[in-house]
Amino acid sequence: MASTRNKNTPGNYGAEEKSYRLYRDNLMYQHGPLGTAYKTELPGLGFNPAQIPACKLSSNHTDIETFLLGINSTNLVNPAPPLEPKLNCLTSAHVFESKPVLMPEPLVVSRSQRPFAIP
Repeated sequence: MASTRNKNTPGNYGAEEKSYRLYRDNLMYQHGPLGTAYKTELPGLGFNPAQIPACKLSSNHTDIETFLLGINSTNLVNPAPPLEPKLNCLTSAHVFESKPVLMPEPLVVSRSQRPFAIP
């Protein structure tokens, strides 16, 4: 019995494979919605705190996390060497530049005068 649906045609098969490929490419894109930023910076003036991946904060983030969780801390056969964190220096991103704060001169109150009476 012959198939009467369009599902078994070469054109339909190609269209489905193309949609699968586009979906896969969108998910695997490095700078997509679930990926990483083009340039990672710390939030500055005008931004809310951000979620920064651990691999952007340090070069040996796995070793740091292992040390903080205490993994391999009680190994007496092969003790862990001392940890030397390799932190990355990130710049801050600002939306606007802050102006310097203007402070008034110190207020001097004379103790030799009476306070002003409010009528």
